Amino acid sequence: MTGRRLTRNDVELIAKEPLHQGYFRVDRYRLRHRRFDGGWTGEVDRELLERGHAAAVLLWDPGADAVVLIEQFRIGPYAAGREPWQIEIVAGIIDTDETPEAVARREAVEEAGIEVTDIAPVCTVMASPGAVTESIALFVGRIDSAGAGGVFGLAEEQEDIRVHLLPLAEALAWADEGRIENPPALITLLWLARHGERLRAQWLGAP
Repeated sequence: MTGRRLTRNDVELIAKEPLHQGYFRVDRYRLRHRRFDGGWTGEVDRELLERGHAAAVLLWDPGADAVVLIEQFRIGPYAAGREPWQIEIVAGIIDTDETPEAVARREAVEEAGIEVTDIAPVCTVMASPGAVTESIALFVGRIDSAGAGGVFGLAEEQEDIRVHLLPLAEALAWADEGRIENPPALITLLWLARHGERLRAQWLGAP
């Protein structure tokens, strides 16, 4: 058994019980799963937040080597005793009839007032795998940053989103300084730092 990759087939779901349905849904799972030594665990009881899936996009102008980040109030860090106004990238929840790429493009207009021309997939990550079902599809989107800035968001959702336009190097410095705590922003910024030259050549042609 040692060394074999465990899969979904190595999990036995015993029961699933709905606990709460509001803005989010909470379910209780009872299960057991195979151990790395080939045996099985005892029953595991976990409460899980069901909140759907999301897409997020780092907006990048490859000609100016500038990125758009957004800033908005978040209840999570407020409740955790951290700064509630968070630096993030554009993101939104995926409706059942939307693709992740379509969500990324729509949210770029709603949250930053910017059209995405080209888009490149980065990866898909689990938001908080110990407690939440949400996965997030991450992208880098090509934009023209001329005129970027201002405050956006949907009034009916009480959104108040400030747009920051800054050089990629400065955004990476913000990450190094700990000013950015948002995982999708950190992942896409670091990905772009590694793959930006290849992506620039793809989008703009070889220099």
